[in-house]
Amino acid sequence: MTDGWAPELLLAGVVLLGGCVQWLTGMGFALVAVPGLVLLLGPAQGVVLANCAAGAISAFGLVDGRRAVRLPVMAPLCLAAVITVPAGTWVARQLPEPALLACLGALVTGAVALVMRGLRVPALRGGRGAVVAGGLGGFMNSAAGVGGPPVSLYALNAGWTVREFVPNAQFYGVVVNLVSVTSNGLPRLTAPVWAVAVTALAVGALAGRALTGRVPENRARALVLLLALAGGLSALAKGFAGLT
Repeated sequence: MTDGWAPELLLAGVVLLGGCVQWLTGMGFALVAVPGLVLLLGPAQGVVLANCAAGAISAFGLVDGRRAVRLPVMAPLCLAAVITVPAGTWVARQLPEPALLACLGALVTGAVALVMRGLRVPALRGGRGAVVAGGLGGFMNSAAGVGGPPVSLYALNAGWTVREFVPNAQFYGVVVNLVSVTSNGLPRLTAPVWAVAVTALAVGALAGRALTGRVPENRARALVLLLALAGGLSALAKGFAGLT
């Protein structure tokens, strides 16, 4: 990040918005915030900050929803994610920054496109579907900070309602982000940047909690996907520009 307050204000806005939609939808932080964070902090630091923030807000949300977690389903899904996290970390460390940025943008853009289409995939059903979704999610989470879309597609194919999805997504978020942070390490940020990020995340969570039940689900979902698509395309364009 460059000197001055403009980058910190942009960072605060990205984290605040991500925290708000994460509370509303159960899994919106990474899609909304990762493209902005990697543009501001670089791919490596942006991804691990997203892991920290998404994991923290999932843990707070799970306090109220822990009784609704479907452990028989989530156990194989989370175990598969834990197994593939190291592979995602390794891949991310092998790529030069422009290539990693382009891959991040492509993953976000592709994930948004699949979720917007509401893709029905037979392989994402039942116990096998939980393992496939978890494995893909763990790899994507540690490599790109975006591990939610495979789990969202699994829930869609399983016919879960939003009320069922949110607590289970939060449980998954706690597990996969904790393992991802363990694998990738904590972000190397200055104390002021940490203060900005933590404050913005807390404000975003409070705003999301206040808006719960007031914002129609379809509008919140559409906003999340549009913001994520714009951010993914921006990261993809910057990555390609760095490669040329």
